[in-house]
Amino acid sequence: MTSDDEPRADIDATVPQSARIWNYWLGGRNNYAVDRAAGDEVLRVYPEMPDAARAARHFIARVVRHLVGGAGIRQFLDVGTGLPTVDNTHEIAQREAADCKIVYVDNDPLVLAHARALLTSSPEGATVYVDADLHDPRTILREAGRTLDLGRPTALMLMGILGHIDYGTARAIVPELMAGLPSGSHLAIYDFTDTSAGVKEAERLYEESGTLPYHPRPLEQIAGLFEGLELLSPGVVEVSRWRPDPSPFPRVEVDVAGGVARKP
Repeated sequence: MTSDDEPRADIDATVPQSARIWNYWLGGRNNYAVDRAAGDEVLRVYPEMPDAARAARHFIARVVRHLVGGAGIRQFLDVGTGLPTVDNTHEIAQREAADCKIVYVDNDPLVLAHARALLTSSPEGATVYVDADLHDPRTILREAGRTLDLGRPTALMLMGILGHIDYGTARAIVPELMAGLPSGSHLAIYDFTDTSAGVKEAERLYEESGTLPYHPRPLEQIAGLFEGLELLSPGVVEVSRWRPDPSPFPRVEVDVAGGVARKP
């Protein structure tokens, strides 16, 4: 998109939207002038945001590769997927095993408008999009069950989405979603941590922009979302430290933490 693009009738391009701002930070074009303005305000106080966004994307890729290749997972429930970008969950998973099935969940109209970009799959697998809200776990599980066999181990992906809801609600929603998945399923989460003054100021400006608020959290609270599950090594850590790929380049430390756990 460019600033000259006419938005769809059901998309409000006068108010910044979190998925579009994130797309802007990743260098994408699925955003409007209002999103870029809000994103630039954050970059003014937290210029590390593009590094954080890229580190989060690389974390997702490593997690998916491990879940398919190391844990034998063939089903993914990706809630709050956002706008399509390079190496979406289904693309990574189906490169590892063509029969993987992926259900994406989001309730943003622009994401829905781009659903066709997500609805591409290997012939052996499946990739579908569900229009549902994170606050409605029953609907998410019911609709996901139309594509996934929820009697088989499934990976629940909650990447960068739980910061949009208060901690008590997150602590209720995560167990409810995991309760609908069998033993051997996995939970993967990342979210921003409140570990720097820049992040806290960015949070304030982000909320003032009018988009859906986002709340960075202490590492201990992110770890608490895995309660009752078996955390995989190295636990809940800064995302660049989670099973990093070999690289000759120095690792970039970011204010984003994540982890993966198995349901016993």
